[in-house]
Amino acid sequence: MKEPYKMNKETLGEEKDELIIHAPKEFSFSENLKYLSRSSNECLFDIVDQKIYRALVVENETILVEISAMNETELIIRSPGRTAPMNNQVKDAVSQYIRHWFDLETNLLPFYELAQNDPLLQKPVSQFFGLRNMGIPDLFEAIAWGILGQQINLTYAYTLKRRLVEGFGEFVEFKGKQYWLFPTPDVIAKMTVEDFADLRMTGKKCEYLIGVAQLMVRGDLTKEELLNAKDVKEAEKMLTKIRGIGPWTANYVLMRCLRFPAAFPIDDVGLHNSMKLVMETEAKPTKAEILKLSEAWADWESYATFYLWRLLY
Repeated sequence: MKEPYKMNKETLGEEKDELIIHAPKEFSFSENLKYLSRSSNECLFDIVDQKIYRALVVENETILVEISAMNETELIIRSPGRTAPMNNQVKDAVSQYIRHWFDLETNLLPFYELAQNDPLLQKPVSQFFGLRNMGIPDLFEAIAWGILGQQINLTYAYTLKRRLVEGFGEFVEFKGKQYWLFPTPDVIAKMTVEDFADLRMTGKKCEYLIGVAQLMVRGDLTKEELLNAKDVKEAEKMLTKIRGIGPWTANYVLMRCLRFPAAFPIDDVGLHNSMKLVMETEAKPTKAEILKLSEAWADWESYATFYLWRLLY
């Protein structure tokens, strides 16, 4: 693979201070940690001794953050690599990222109330109480992850993500370990399909990633514009106009990045399999059956899907 740029390597110092984030009572740090631990091939964060380590770019600075919990609803955020205390701007930016990542602004009480009497949701909600729809705050990362996952299993999707991140991303280093950042649109927009040869990914996916990156660099695709859509259907149409983004990828991005509560990847195979599992049937439900079963989920389709997915791993 060509070296398109020099990787950024920073060596971090000792920790200085901490930030405490109070989560809602309908939150379980341990349940979310279990979800984040589902793949041993995750390359954008590490989990060690019940602590999450992730590199973030905040206020034009790349820092390493450590997320732990004093109890299920009280998160402790430290930066084990800073040589100076976090100022208020950095603390606000880190807090905002983590609150979005863990979806701490959503009141889950209405969802849990409707799930109590829902034949499909009773089991996952009881089993995974406190789980949040873990997000992907960065729009390019969310779209890229959706594209990478098209037509392949989850295990191989993680392999492709690692190749992409380690081939074109940057990292910080702390105590001899590298903590990676997802490649930015600016970097990917300059690539050619040939530059991705070592990823062993289809040419079409390479073209899709480059095309999305170029749209974002030009300002033709922004998170703000999508968030200003009048409803989830309009936002979906805006995304599906982009080459390489179909209804599944669009709804995945609407769920995980843009937080549209009614986003619903109704044709998702994992959703069908989890519904089969709960209903104990051999055949997957038809689209008409899914629409009927999901009538009670209005404006909670995203969370219903996420909880049903959770049953599969």
